Amino acid sequence: QVQLAESGGGSVQAGGSLRLSCAASGFRIYDQVIYIAWFRQPPGKEREGVACLNSVDSPKFADSVRGRFTISKYTAKNTLYLKMSSLNPENTAMYYCAARTSGLYYGSTCLQRGNFDYWGQETQVTVSS
Repeated sequence: QVQLAESGGGSVQAGGSLRLSCAASGFRIYDQVIYIAWFRQPPGKEREGVACLNSVDSPKFADSVRGRFTISKYTAKNTLYLKMSSLNPENTAMYYCAARTSGLYYGSTCLQRGNFDYWGQETQVTVSS
């Protein structure tokens, strides 16, 4: 049974940093067919892809976070991380971890939510100015 458990959210002032964690179970995050990703949903907006990776390709980032956010995994703990730096109030959102246990739909990227089968509960990130 696939399960994803996020942690590490909280409140921070603009310019600060946070690291989110996503502990995975029911699959191995280093398997070649696995895609894992972070999404977020700002208040009143649609859920959007933030960063994603698999064991083969380079990580992908949304344009708005590239250079400030880093996605990584620690295979020994089967855990995915999102390190967020230089945070601003626009980064305030519910953040979700997601996983797909097969290849992506043709022509899509791992930043598209329709690819993902499994979702964690969410963790809130609030950035104050």
